[in-house]
Amino acid sequence: MTNIFRQALKSCAAMSLVIVATGAAQADTWRYAFEEAMTDVQGVYAQKFKAEIEANSDHEIQLFPYGTLGEATDIMEQTQDGILQFVDQSPGFTGALIPEAQVFFVPYLLPTDQEHLARFFRESKAINEMFKPLYADKGLELLNMFPEGEVAMTTKTPVKTCSDLNEVKFRVMANPLLVESYRVFGATPTPLPWGEVYGGLQTNLIQGQENPTFFLYSTKIYEVTDYITYAGHNNFTSAVMANKDFYDGLSSIDQGVIQKAAAAAYDHTVVYQKQAGETELAKILEAKPEMNVTVLTEEERSCFKAAAAEVETTFIEMTGDSGAKIIAQMKADLAATAD
Repeated sequence: MTNIFRQALKSCAAMSLVIVATGAAQADTWRYAFEEAMTDVQGVYAQKFKAEIEANSDHEIQLFPYGTLGEATDIMEQTQDGILQFVDQSPGFTGALIPEAQVFFVPYLLPTDQEHLARFFRESKAINEMFKPLYADKGLELLNMFPEGEVAMTTKTPVKTCSDLNEVKFRVMANPLLVESYRVFGATPTPLPWGEVYGGLQTNLIQGQENPTFFLYSTKIYEVTDYITYAGHNNFTSAVMANKDFYDGLSSIDQGVIQKAAAAAYDHTVVYQKQAGETELAKILEAKPEMNVTVLTEEERSCFKAAAAEVETTFIEMTGDSGAKIIAQMKADLAATAD
């Protein structure tokens, strides 16, 4: 994003603050950006959040889906600068700001059972208590985190074991722990901005990538890959945050409206994303019947699970006592929320 554009947005934000200061009772327009399209899981959450805010206050929410305000780093900067009031971003990107957030990329930490995940994210002490001060230190009010669905690998050749990823250039987010995960899986991890992934697969610059099923369909990634593999290694996680100065400056009534909207959007979205994983896979197979879909057996997953232990060790080395306490609490929370 250019400096001129960023400065223009900052000027608009400053004007909005002046208007708020001169009329406390006046309804405000709040800006909310996210990483996906309006019809994707983050978009569904955002629309429910917007509907709840506008139904229970005089405020208006403006939504900015992927690409309208730049890449992931741009919308995070804009939120920290107060240009945006809300942002929805994967811990994969916020890991550079908050190293402990990379815990969501420790393979096989999270279960594939979506109902268990929904309970865990709603009730977890690690997420709802331990992460909040870490985000606050970066000028962010963590509203909640939610799962977007099991991550699938999409590749040009079949994957049944770690050796099948040997020399495969696998696109990953620019996240150290995700890079480490695919390194120990046997692939050649290749960080790329999302906007370059389709073309990269098309030209064979990369030969694989990972994302939840609904995203494979909405972004048409299935058109440039031939194999979808479910190894059960991860679930995609999203975090909804507010600019902390903005949030702390609100009345207790407005803060309550935001918290209730976030809770309602969470309940709505965890149901939607579970259904989307099933319906969007069916759409992929309808659009491309020759697509090969594989769910790895426990035996086939064994090499990936063995590698996961090394990634967990790396995470603790990167984050020290703070990360060790968080992952231990997450494991306790997962056990407490299991059936």
